[in-house]
Amino acid sequence: MNLLTGRSARVWAGFAGAAVLLFAVAPLALSDFRLGLLAKYLCTAMVAVGVCLAWGRGGLLTLGQGVFFGLGGYAMAMHLKIADAGPGNLPDFMQLYGTATELPWWWKPFENPLFALAATVLLPMAVAALLGLFIFRRRVKGAYFAILSQALAAALAIWLIGQQATTGGTNGLTDIQGFFGYSLDDPVNQRMVYFVIAAALLLLIVIARQLINSRYGELLVAVRDSEERVRFLGYDPANVKLVAYVVAAGMAGLAGALFVPAVGIISPALIGIVPSIEFVIGAAVGGRASLVGAVLGAVAVAWAKTALSEEFPAAWTYFQGLLFIVALAFLPGGLASLAVLVRRRKATAEKKPTVIPVGEAA
Repeated sequence: MNLLTGRSARVWAGFAGAAVLLFAVAPLALSDFRLGLLAKYLCTAMVAVGVCLAWGRGGLLTLGQGVFFGLGGYAMAMHLKIADAGPGNLPDFMQLYGTATELPWWWKPFENPLFALAATVLLPMAVAALLGLFIFRRRVKGAYFAILSQALAAALAIWLIGQQATTGGTNGLTDIQGFFGYSLDDPVNQRMVYFVIAAALLLLIVIARQLINSRYGELLVAVRDSEERVRFLGYDPANVKLVAYVVAAGMAGLAGALFVPAVGIISPALIGIVPSIEFVIGAAVGGRASLVGAVLGAVAVAWAKTALSEEFPAAWTYFQGLLFIVALAFLPGGLASLAVLVRRRKATAEKKPTVIPVGEAA
């Protein structure tokens, strides 16, 4: 009991430390531009939290998180573009590329801010639930599941590109000016967006931790390690995996929704195959089984992409692929596993009995 209490205290102390860094240190130490970049990185970390749950705990290599990130992002961007256009007006790109005189029928519900906010999370979760029912009921897993999820990301990106009059095509939804009545040109409001993103990330970490440490989390690990034994015990592994997949989709959708006001754009280039792989790379490098490792890995990889792509714009993608391969081949547990090894060696050294020389004992 004391051990559990001590561990819980360390966890909450770490959580409080992270809150101080995000809400106090970062805003004071970083310029508005760098703080905006950090907000962007934290959105990728939010996706990594879901990847940690689905892949790290459930063994579901989700290479299609860009689908859910994009659904949440477009749901938010559609409402913001309608709000920017004003009552009775069409978004600017529809006036430029389209011939319609009114909003398409599937755009109209997004005029309502409450509907748009709910859709950023519920729409990705609903799509994930529908796909998961077909995939997991047919016992698709392993590499087949990874390839299928990646194909879905490619399909969504291709569809969005082909609907230029209603989705902006290759350009996507750009030049977003406001966020629920607040101008994004104002640095104060940009900081407000950063604080919202930071709070959302901490909330998702708490939710994921509660799931991981619950009875469901133990069952999810059991399904990952021995699916047939879990089925023999009377549980349906498909339902267990479906919950993790749907929750991870909701987290990715929320990340995509908050990415839009942070960056001011959402496009097919941000949600296709390459971005989906980048989400997984961040979690893999940091440690897909560790929430802290996945979050830090996602932020580090996103920062490295920004820094190194400026120097090697044509070769950065190859660096990413090499990083992913090296992480899986030589450090499957990510950088977080190094901390675990250090703690285990320290604990072993403390438990090792002291050997007293024979002469001194006499």
